[in-house]
Amino acid sequence: MTETYDVVVAGHLCLDMIPDLTDISEDRVAQAFLPGRLTEVGPATFCTGGPVSNTGLALTKLGIETRLMGKVGDDVLGQVIKEIVGSYGPGPASGMVVDERVSTSYTVVLSPPGVDRFFLHYTGANDTFSADDVRYEQLSQARLFHFGYPPIMRLMYENDGAELTEVFRRAKETGVTTSLDMALPDPSSAAGRANWVTIIESTLPYVDVFLPSIEEILYMLRREIYDELYQTANGPHFLPLITPQLLSDTSQKLLQMGVKIVALKLGDRGFYLRTAGLPSIEALGPARPSDPVAWADKELWAPCFEVDVVGTAGSGDATIAGFLSGLLRDMSPEEAVTAAVAVGACNVEAADSLSGVRPWDETLHRVASDWERHRLDLDAPGWDFNEEHQLWVGARP
Repeated sequence: MTETYDVVVAGHLCLDMIPDLTDISEDRVAQAFLPGRLTEVGPATFCTGGPVSNTGLALTKLGIETRLMGKVGDDVLGQVIKEIVGSYGPGPASGMVVDERVSTSYTVVLSPPGVDRFFLHYTGANDTFSADDVRYEQLSQARLFHFGYPPIMRLMYENDGAELTEVFRRAKETGVTTSLDMALPDPSSAAGRANWVTIIESTLPYVDVFLPSIEEILYMLRREIYDELYQTANGPHFLPLITPQLLSDTSQKLLQMGVKIVALKLGDRGFYLRTAGLPSIEALGPARPSDPVAWADKELWAPCFEVDVVGTAGSGDATIAGFLSGLLRDMSPEEAVTAAVAVGACNVEAADSLSGVRPWDETLHRVASDWERHRLDLDAPGWDFNEEHQLWVGARP
């Protein structure tokens, strides 16, 4: 009997090392990182990072049958990653790739109190991940294939993204529903200078569900707007400047490129969903909802839930896991975006990328228990607040 499962998650995988910085008061952060200074910190948490781990293992914790396809070296860090992944059972680890010629990727995650996290990252084995590292026979046994972080995987953005396009072309040949997440590249790096417009235009015809952050897609597709917002905000924290019109215009461009579902991560401003028309939703593949009419021509903006934030590592990946879980469990789009921000909120209650994620039933129970939301005020034509689902509904027909 052929084994089947819900999701295969492939792409970037690394070992995250997260020192505990909670004893550094907010007013001491600048001094703590002065050159030559010794600063005492708490113990370090070691966990797997990147979407293969963050999204894949979050899906596993949410009860979704998942297989992981990450690439590691045959070294100490690779052994640690395999041990962590293996602790979730033999299933998730069955698609892992070990290459003795490369070194395992790692990230030092620094998340001081009151300051957005920043990373020291070594790409390692991820730079050699190719279309041939995907085990397509497993994809043919799954409902959904999710790939994450091509901007920090060298072969995925070189040569105008030919390798990334090949991954998704071959994936679609298996019949699986496809999903893609991005990452924001360093503007001074080769990835930052890659021709992302061409890469996106070439790849999205083979992508069913596209889940970047708004910062990522503006940087890649609408660079002039990204630069303008960056300058206005005097830095990268320009989410308060994001308008419903900008989201509608950007998502429309993506739908025109062939994507069927666009979901944009908006940090503490929530999660935006835009879907294509009925024919596209009906052609979504094995992850298609049973009521495609309910998913067609939707535009939703879900605010975040209120929580005490401990760390934000993996929050976007957890949000994606919540959304994909809702899609695969045949929820309505309103319920799926609510699940997305719920799982994302649970994630940030822990310093690492996974321990805050709760089981699916527990997450839904928390949503149903009058869990408070962040205030999100929209003053835009055609947008109305839905009291039942506590989210905004856009002007799409």
